[in-house]
Parts: sequence; C-alpha cells; structure tokens
Amino acid sequence: MHLRHLPGWFMMASAFPMLTSCNFIPRASTEKNDLSAMKLVTIEIVGRTSYTSYVADTDTTRQLGLMNVTEDELPADHGMIFVFGFDQLQSFWMRNTIIPLDIAYIRSDGTIVKIHTMEPLNEMGYPSVEPARFALEVRAGQFAQWGITEGDQVIIPSDL
Repeated sequence: MHLRHLPGWFMMASAFPMLTSCNFIPRASTEKNDLSAMKLVTIEIVGRTSYTSYVADTDTTRQLGLMNVTEDELPADHGMIFVFGFDQLQSFWMRNTIIPLDIAYIRSDGTIVKIHTMEPLNEMGYPSVEPARFALEVRAGQFAQWGITEGDQVIIPSDL
C-alpha cells in the first residue's frame, strides 16, 4: 500500500524501522485516482481565486491523491481537496507524484495554517504544523501567483 497522507504520529512511529532497514527500497507505482470519476467542488480562496477541485474523502482517494497525474491532466485552475473527519496534524509526501505541487493546510474554520511547495517524488514529509481538517493541492506556483498566504480564508462547501 502506498500511503499518500501520513498522520504525524505514524511518521514518527515508522521512522525507526525505515531508517534501520538498509534493504528498504520504495517501489514505484502506476496507481492513480480516476479523476473523471471523482466528485468536483469549487474551493474559493477569499479575495484571491477559486479552484475546481477533485474531492479526496476516502482512504483510497486520499492515499492516491495526485500520484502519477501529469501536468496535462491537472489544469491550472484545478486542484484536489483532501477531507478529513476533524482537525489534526497532517503530513503529506510526494511518493509517485510526478509534478510539483503547492499544498495549503486548512483548519475547519477555513483558515490556511500552512503552505508548502512540494517537489516531485520527494518522500520527505511536508507537515501542517498546526491541526488542519483539509489540504488543498494545486500546481506549484499557483499560490504565489495569486498572493495566497497563511492566514487567508477559504470557503469550504458545506457538503464537505
């Protein structure tokens, strides 16, 4: 199983076995979400822009995220919103993710608490730093282009 999202406690608990196993080599995967079958919602960043976003709200869709999705498959005005049951520390990595992405961690109240630009195929964790219920991924550079920063407000559709 290829984990796309790793809770903070899991990363700490799993670090020791991975660091002590010299023969551990992650396998590449061609698995990916079927974007055409995913629910779409509009995620608005107040006063900045909005993104048509694929909804990743199950274990499987969250784990696969945007793995193996090409730039041609992710238009500049699209993203993926990851939905969790409650605010908690989050951490994402870029295993099998072949395009650079921006990520914004968002609290239940719609406040962006942390933003990262993530490098393709980088398996280091990109943590939320504060508890967050949502994570929005878009093509890298989009947040800077629109002046989106930590503290900005996001309108989350009520059905998420």
